[in-house]
Amino acid sequence: MCGIVTAISTENVVPVLLEGLRKLEYRGYDSAGLAVLHDDSLIRLRSAGRVAELATMANSRHLAATIGIAHTRWATHGEPSERNAHPHISGGLAVVHNGIIENFEAIKAAMTAKGYVFESDTDTEAVAHLVHHKLEAGNGLFDAVRLAANELEGAYAIGVVCEADPFTAIVARRGSPLLLGVGEDGMYAASDTSALLQVTRKVVYLEDGDVVELKRDGYRITDLDGAAVERAVNISSLSADAVELGKYRHYMQKEIFEQPQALANTLEMIAGGNTISPQIFGAHASDILGATRRVLILACGTSFHSALVARYWLESVAGMPCEVEIASEYRYRVSVPDPDTLVVVISQSGETADTLAALKHAKTLGMSKTLAICNVPESAIVRETALRFITRAGPEIGVASTKAFTTQLAALALLTLAIAKLNSRLSSEDENRYLTALRHLPVAVGKVLELEPEIAQWAQRFASKQHALFLGRGRHWPIAMEGALKLKEISYIHAESYAAGELKHGPLALVDKDMPVIAIAPADELIEKLKSNLQEVRARGGELYVFADAGSEIPETDGVHILHMPEHYGMLSPVLHVIPLQLLSYHAALVKGTDVDKPRNLAKSVTVE
Repeated sequence: MCGIVTAISTENVVPVLLEGLRKLEYRGYDSAGLAVLHDDSLIRLRSAGRVAELATMANSRHLAATIGIAHTRWATHGEPSERNAHPHISGGLAVVHNGIIENFEAIKAAMTAKGYVFESDTDTEAVAHLVHHKLEAGNGLFDAVRLAANELEGAYAIGVVCEADPFTAIVARRGSPLLLGVGEDGMYAASDTSALLQVTRKVVYLEDGDVVELKRDGYRITDLDGAAVERAVNISSLSADAVELGKYRHYMQKEIFEQPQALANTLEMIAGGNTISPQIFGAHASDILGATRRVLILACGTSFHSALVARYWLESVAGMPCEVEIASEYRYRVSVPDPDTLVVVISQSGETADTLAALKHAKTLGMSKTLAICNVPESAIVRETALRFITRAGPEIGVASTKAFTTQLAALALLTLAIAKLNSRLSSEDENRYLTALRHLPVAVGKVLELEPEIAQWAQRFASKQHALFLGRGRHWPIAMEGALKLKEISYIHAESYAAGELKHGPLALVDKDMPVIAIAPADELIEKLKSNLQEVRARGGELYVFADAGSEIPETDGVHILHMPEHYGMLSPVLHVIPLQLLSYHAALVKGTDVDKPRNLAKSVTVE
């Protein structure tokens, strides 16, 4: 969620650092700062506000330098404030850091015992003092950072500059993303390519354990043991404008295929760590989540469907009672408030009027434990909550939400695990298993996207239909709801969704040869029940389109079409099963010739009640 920019050049790097931070604002942050070496002296500027405020400070001082580091911070350890903003300093050395240092308390105790004084609440300051201690022991700057990195546990990307070596910047990474930019007049590093496109398209993607020495005219990379390593120089194809369509016909298609990267970005905080930390939701998350006895989720539309999936997760994995309310309904009924309830609001834009109003209503009822899951860091909803998690889906232009939905599910999975751990409901074995599955999720989604040609063929049959029925059971019922919503949103085909067990209580009367039935059939504990429901459809002449895991063992026969998913994914299966439903809706809309990205009567951000 945080952002790093490092630069060393023959030219003034202050504008490069500031513009880099602007490009990283989408990642979510609550403070910003930079440190540069001017006349071999370290100058640090920090702001608890926006990058624009930091730029004003730099411009007012006419700040110029040829080496520096910059950072946008999202608070984890320590509240959002100037004293906790990066860079952090130890002696004449400055450090910026993304990620979470899991053993920072042990490092802090050791450094305190050696006489270092801590001025912030962050884990990053422990890194600064540790590097300085290594420097004081007689090591050069590069080795001081390398040796310190060997002692860090957790995920990190760090950038370091030092008065003792004014012509060198050091960066290192494990878990958190970091890449180099090879420029004509200098060397650069950042946590995202977009921050470097202003100076170069030549990028070097660093790997875990890489430590890099940057000079104006080149760089060298070693592993943590000091052995030299080589990394390829790539020419970035990323546009400076993230909203360009590129090779895609529509934004919706582009955003469907951006989901592996969007998920990887959203899950960055767990990329290299061995544990789930509540602090990814904010500086006070441990206290708030630890005191939570019940969860209430408020959302609308697609976000409401992600909340319904989360209810299954929270109750089955975390043992946490959970209610889900349509935000537009919640504040217009009499409810029973509970101060020990965590109120979670979910919104892509963060400006959804109904959700914002529902949040404010909950707060007036005395429920102050609040958490926003949102894709826009500076939005109104984020500003209203005590905790927040910014999904890093990037700009989502298409009205029909796709990558925002799957990244919301990823965030809710992390929330489930964090609460489960705080409530002693998560064994270390299960924690490791879930984290491994989450890390693999972008790859798994990529495999599902390879099914697009088969799904496009299915969509040809839907174009002439007037109605469709979507079925699911358990945690996949909300995915059926999402599939029906997508189809009606962009193809204008009337679609309904039902828990499959409810068929015989009414919806079965609608089933005939002209009403296709789409079923989600994961190989889970409810698969045999679902098979019985599907037999009810076939007995009435209904045509079935089934998205089935390999272990589902549903045979393809006349009137039963099967698309086999690449793998079963347990708790996270809903994330995979929604992908083909998105593609089905998209290709059905293509056949019908509707306006995919701007469906009639709808808007991207609903800011009116």
